[in-house]
Amino acid sequence: MTKVKAEIKVKPESRIQVIDRAATLLDAISRYSMPVTLKALSADTNLAPSTAFRILHSLIDNHFVDRDSTGKYQLSGRLIRLSNYQYQNVDFRKVAIPYMEKLRDKFGETINLTAREGDVVIYVEKAIPNRMMHVQQIIGSRAPLHVTGVGKMMLGMEGHQGIVGYAQRTNLPTYTRKTFSNIESLEHECMLCVEQGFAYDNEEAEIGVGCIGVLLYDRYGEVVAGLSVSAPIERRRDEWVKDLVKAGKSISIELGYVKTDAPLKKNN
Repeated sequence: MTKVKAEIKVKPESRIQVIDRAATLLDAISRYSMPVTLKALSADTNLAPSTAFRILHSLIDNHFVDRDSTGKYQLSGRLIRLSNYQYQNVDFRKVAIPYMEKLRDKFGETINLTAREGDVVIYVEKAIPNRMMHVQQIIGSRAPLHVTGVGKMMLGMEGHQGIVGYAQRTNLPTYTRKTFSNIESLEHECMLCVEQGFAYDNEEAEIGVGCIGVLLYDRYGEVVAGLSVSAPIERRRDEWVKDLVKAGKSISIELGYVKTDAPLKKNN
């Protein structure tokens, strides 16, 4: 008996209109070499300005589009990262692991590699010390951005609008009495972390646990991951900062990042 394979046809009405419109807007933005106005995008896509505005700001919230200080729109570097995600995901782990192992052996504490997904960081790799008592982070576990060192740096890189947007979406849930639970204090902390090039987690996620974190950058100057050390708070040492920052810079260079005198990319 001959088997007949049924052909499934997608009905036009089954398409999701808002996704089609978002794709149209992204295509329109990509045709411009410079940031573009809402009026131009509305004309290019035949969308009402109010409709285009709503969709664009949803794309901004999801880091697919950036809006500059003049109100013009441009594609975000996240699209580049997503197009190469499979390769970068393998590459930054492979590059980072030897540095993580050296830091683990020197500090005698757990070293973590994290990546951002939306409003959380995900633990994607770790190097644990050969000692009975150590901080244990589970691969695949998640933590809100505002309670981790690297997460606060990632927020700081987005500037005021990014931090406010995050706070509005999440309502800044409190995990300990040291968690940053209001926008003003969180923004001050995040911007300080970016300015100094490293961040502390001072028992903000869990009492008794402290971390130090730095960011890793790719060849586009975009944040690709976070590197951190987690330890019981009484064992954490400020002198670790120098070695952690040095390792972060070395990993970033291997990922193709070229340091210049200009500041790293940050959305204002």
